[in-house]
Amino acid sequence: MAAGRAAGRGAGAVPYAWRFDSGRICLDLVATGEPTFRGCGRLDSAIPLGQWLIAAGLLPERTPLAAVDADWVRSFAELRSNLGQLVRAEIDGRPSGTALEAALERVNALASAAPPGIRAVRDERGALVRELCAAPRCGALLAAVARDAVELLTDPAARARLRQCEGDSCLRVYLDTSRGARRRWCSSEVCGNRERVARHRRRTTVRPAPSA
Repeated sequence: MAAGRAAGRGAGAVPYAWRFDSGRICLDLVATGEPTFRGCGRLDSAIPLGQWLIAAGLLPERTPLAAVDADWVRSFAELRSNLGQLVRAEIDGRPSGTALEAALERVNALASAAPPGIRAVRDERGALVRELCAAPRCGALLAAVARDAVELLTDPAARARLRQCEGDSCLRVYLDTSRGARRRWCSSEVCGNRERVARHRRRTTVRPAPSA
């Protein structure tokens, strides 16, 4: 299971732990809107969104997050909704419709912008680290995620490997890159382990003897 962690921001902030099991950053964003999302918080406010952007690798670790605000939260929530519609339509084999075409148009519009510019700088120990060329901008980060979605949705081989997790009550969508495309869960360590534990409990449950 891939995971990321970003430090809290501000007084009383606590770290959030995130899962990145989907195989693509656009699918990881979609997963944050699911009821079964297992982070310490969903992306419903500025602090968790900023931390998720760092944990996902979209922002370098040392990036100031003061610019992340409610407008960013709304913009990423809208992109997440559009992406969710598109990838689930692909999995379900649903034909295009007015709502899907509108979602696709919005994703394309976001993808047309330039992603964040980056550069290599020396840290305090002299090692090269990644840094943004300018202050983070919401549109540039939305573009990075939208471009990933466009690349995914226009790749026939990748589209054919989109899967819905078979875990109980899990709605995550992931990219099945396993040999033979036999992966059943978004994460073997999480949903797969839950199913194995449940199966073991069913096998070991002692049925009560019938009453006389």
